[in-house]
Amino acid sequence: MEHHHLGGSGMLVSAIAYGNWVTHGSQVDQDAATACVRAALDAGITTFDTADVYAETRAEEALGAALKGVRREGVEICTKVYFPTGPGRNDRGLSRKHIMESINGSLRRLGTDCVDLYQAHRYDYATPLEETMEALADVVHAGKAHYIGVSEWKPQEIRAAAQLARELKIRLVSNQPQYSLLWRVIEPEIVPVCQELGIGQIVWSPLAQGVLTGKYKPGAQPPSGSRGTDTNGGSDAVAGWLRDEVLARVQELVPLAAEAGMSLATLSLAWVLRNTNVSAAIVGASRPEQIAENAKAADVTLDDALVKRVDKILDPVIERDPERIDVFAKRP
Repeated sequence: MEHHHLGGSGMLVSAIAYGNWVTHGSQVDQDAATACVRAALDAGITTFDTADVYAETRAEEALGAALKGVRREGVEICTKVYFPTGPGRNDRGLSRKHIMESINGSLRRLGTDCVDLYQAHRYDYATPLEETMEALADVVHAGKAHYIGVSEWKPQEIRAAAQLARELKIRLVSNQPQYSLLWRVIEPEIVPVCQELGIGQIVWSPLAQGVLTGKYKPGAQPPSGSRGTDTNGGSDAVAGWLRDEVLARVQELVPLAAEAGMSLATLSLAWVLRNTNVSAAIVGASRPEQIAENAKAADVTLDDALVKRVDKILDPVIERDPERIDVFAKRP
């Protein structure tokens, strides 16, 4: 497994990271979650991503239980704060109150004294950025997180946060955006800004919620047991990709991948990792065998001619508009 520095920091993360959004605590039970985490470790994956909001905090508990007994210094645990975790008015956002309460809850559920990366899950337009960054700095200075990151922030927001982080003597080292062969909205603006500032990308949905495995066919119902049939949030996550015009183009990639001696999933992940600003690509799994297949991508170098053929096929259905960043954020 390849490992990369996370942005300009000294911390190394595995090129393929394991994430448990819409799986642990909802789609799969604890035994399956533990089996997947152990398969990830066996494949050389050391970076694990979660968030307090996933499965209404149960995902953090599941990851903590799955990592029990694993040498803590040998893994990188990443979690996030922003989305609602309770019914109260202050159980959300990036206020000092919510950040301080949330980091303590995350550490308790994960069964650790410190996370390696604590990420602001979205930008909070209702809280002054100075308040948010000062609270995150206090989290780091208290030894409860080693580094901080953001997720789906816009370029000017990242730049402002990075400046405050320097003044507060902490490191803003990562951004966690959606990025895949089909979703390239970070390329025009986010990537250049992050390269300038020493911020690496830990990207989510590099397989477009499983669409880039080729298992979803145009004109057909989602396969039984797939995310497309999951009633605990999985089907909602993938629904936007299940359009025949997208699925038909994706099916054209399957023989190209086979010709190159790899699965479409491996090709898709390897493409994401070609971007030198990408430190890691997050994959999820409901079965341990999926992990080994995904991990292969870390060792693959794609031929430029193959990449051009792939781009030509997908071009009509690729989303490139940089304004599509932070589609889940609540703006004023």
